Amino acid sequence: MRATDLSHATWRKSSYSNSDGGNCVEVADGIPSVVPVRDSKAPARGTLLFRADAWAAFVDGIKPER
Repeated sequence: MRATDLSHATWRKSSYSNSDGGNCVEVADGIPSVVPVRDSKAPARGTLLFRADAWAAFVDGIKPER
């Protein structure tokens, strides 16, 4: 995979993240064909890039059944 410029990415924290410092995942939207994901407590440690279709399947798979 070629380099992806994330210098202007707008990050949003997961709605499942809590305020006491644990479970903090951030996702950047609007990057064509990939979904960047990072730990909001340690963003300098790097970013994982997932193909958009793989991320959509992951999110669909973890949604609670209604």
